[in-house]
Amino acid sequence: MLVAIGLAAYAPCGSADEPGLALEVPVVCDMDQVCSIQKYVDHDPGPERMDYACGRLSKDGDTGTDFRVPDYPTMERGVAVVAAAPGVVSAVRDGMEDVSVAEIGHEAIRGRWAGNGVVVDHGNGFETQYSHLRRGSVAVAVGQRVTTGETLGLIGLSGNTEFPHLNFSVRYRGRPVDPFVGLSAFTNCGDPRKPLWSAAAAARLPYRATVLLKTGFAGERPDPRAARHGAYDNPLPASAEALVFWVDVSGAMAGDRERFLVTGPGGATLMEREQRISDSNISWFSFAGLRRPPGGWPAGVVTASYALIRDGAPVVSASRTIAFE
Repeated sequence: MLVAIGLAAYAPCGSADEPGLALEVPVVCDMDQVCSIQKYVDHDPGPERMDYACGRLSKDGDTGTDFRVPDYPTMERGVAVVAAAPGVVSAVRDGMEDVSVAEIGHEAIRGRWAGNGVVVDHGNGFETQYSHLRRGSVAVAVGQRVTTGETLGLIGLSGNTEFPHLNFSVRYRGRPVDPFVGLSAFTNCGDPRKPLWSAAAAARLPYRATVLLKTGFAGERPDPRAARHGAYDNPLPASAEALVFWVDVSGAMAGDRERFLVTGPGGATLMEREQRISDSNISWFSFAGLRRPPGGWPAGVVTASYALIRDGAPVVSASRTIAFE
């Protein structure tokens, strides 16, 4: 469990009548090109899910916000987790292995769902928790006073998680709070919001219902877990028996259509595929490809492209090229 001590007194963040907390982004990462938010706090009171924007980027009962990196190599290079506001460290845990719960099972982490983590007390009833940190990265100790932006650890894969990310939780007097909503009750799309993010942080965190995480080529049917571990990051050799273009997407919605297209030198169509997505998926891995022609791959540049289309317009698009001699 996280090691806790008595909470130290700290200057209040707002008035007694209207307690407040100005939060900054808790990761040092480009939120447009590298990191993204995969899941938000769930506001649906029943078994369904609803995020603060009345979308479906949540799971039933979620009380935190997931800041994810696109793959394991990015995690291994190191992405800093920082204090979102000044406070005093009230709990820490380190030493748990960075491994997907899908590999080790829930029993192996029972009672330690948050993995390696840090809790910071901000006074006035507010605290933040930073979970699933990388083993050996926790850089603070219980009782230590931290400033906004001070490094607490690194994004990892410890605890109850299947992908590298930070689960960022906010609590007020022990009650979970969505930083995109604030302290007001929120159960309907028209309910008022008073976010806890600073203006600068809010500008960096616009709602993105769908995010393209990564693309690549494989010479065989790609495995999602292997792709996220960087197994297909090397160039595809001309001897490859197949050319498969894969995409890893966050936030595919039921009714979306996805379109794959592979063209050879001069623009000739080598492969085209379009299909409808039947169910909404927070995590969506898809691919399409073709086998090597009897005479080998055409010499020159081959281009693969992908589009995820919603309501007649692309919400995600990507293309990559590969050259064969």
